[in-house]
Amino acid sequence: MRIPQARGPVSGWTAQTLRGRSAPPPQIPDNVVRDADTQLALWMIYELTYRGFEDTDADEWHPELVALRTGIERRFETQLRHVTDVPQPADDLAQQLLDLAESAQGPSVARFLQRQATADQMRDYLRERSVQQLKESDPHSFVLGRLDGPAKTALAELQYDEYGSGSAQRLHARLYAEAMTAAGLDPTYGSYLGQVGATTLASANVMSMFALNRRLRAASMGHLAMFEATCSVPCRRIAGGLARLGFPDTVAAYFEEHIEADAVHEHLAARDICANLEAELHPDVLFGAQVCGYLDGLLAEDLLRRWGMAVAS
Repeated sequence: MRIPQARGPVSGWTAQTLRGRSAPPPQIPDNVVRDADTQLALWMIYELTYRGFEDTDADEWHPELVALRTGIERRFETQLRHVTDVPQPADDLAQQLLDLAESAQGPSVARFLQRQATADQMRDYLRERSVQQLKESDPHSFVLGRLDGPAKTALAELQYDEYGSGSAQRLHARLYAEAMTAAGLDPTYGSYLGQVGATTLASANVMSMFALNRRLRAASMGHLAMFEATCSVPCRRIAGGLARLGFPDTVAAYFEEHIEADAVHEHLAARDICANLEAELHPDVLFGAQVCGYLDGLLAEDLLRRWGMAVAS
């Protein structure tokens, strides 16, 4: 992909730096979670660690970009720690994670998509999800080398499923691209970066921030556990909404794949990965889980408001 169009001064400076132009570093805003410009800049810097850009020679160790990334990450993490209420780890951490997922409150995008959404609103949702789902599971792969023993084995098992269980045709990211094509959307990686909201970018970026910083590896796994534990039922509802609206079966295939897979993965992530991490890492496991729920809630509110639904503040 090519360097995306900037959305403000921070992403503008990032794009300039990627193109080899020098300028004084930008000021990072206080609230980075809801700042699309800053979140796009962070996404661009992280992308150098994934697939990169065809129109830059910069790599992930570019000193000025590393400095900006560090500054944004510091503010991002501080803000997230301030707004999340992390409980004390219980003796049964796995059950605690599953209980947190079960008790999660907030507006339900999946229920709206199932019962009320128009075809355009469904496509809008698919566009928003594409930022994360077209590189589904890639952040967590960076954590494999940072784990050992049963947790490492369990993460490898989960990732094997996400990457198609040995079949490139069943790669979950590929299934999502096929769903987008069938829905009349552009499946090109990064094609909707200029349209998605700040909280969509933040939800994708936090996965990279946790995974690419070794000290936050447990937060990455807690985020994974919460994500998996809150996906199966919503996927069933979204598949129902797609059927109601008459979308091709190929669109629903991605979500149907996750109905059963995530019901298994939630226990794999909670019991076999997170519960097998060292006890001193358990608070960060819960931090990652809480961050997942918090950002999912913000994204749900933003989407439902965009679609004209009243959301309690």
